[in-house]
Amino acid sequence: MRVQSEDTDVQAERVQIDLLRKATVARRSAIAFSLSDTMIALAHRAIRRQNPHLGDREILVRFTAVHYGRELAEKLDADLRRRLL
Repeated sequence: MRVQSEDTDVQAERVQIDLLRKATVARRSAIAFSLSDTMIALAHRAIRRQNPHLGDREILVRFTAVHYGRELAEKLDADLRRRLL
C-alpha cells in the first residue's frame, strides 16, 4: 500500500482508510463538510491575522477575492453595502 501521508504511521493510515470505506455516505459527507468548515475558518483567521484592522465584512470580501476571484468579491461587497443601508 502506498502511504498517503508521510507523517502518519502506515498501520494507522490503514485503519483510517478502512473506517472511511466502512462509513455511511452520511458520515463521509459529514466529515467532508466538517473539514471544509475548518479550512474556511482557518483561512478567515489567517486573513484576520494579516489584516487586524479589517472588520468581519472586509474579511469575508477578502476571503471571497482570494478563493473565488476579484469580480465576485466586488459584487459581494456591493451587495453587503446595499443591505447595510
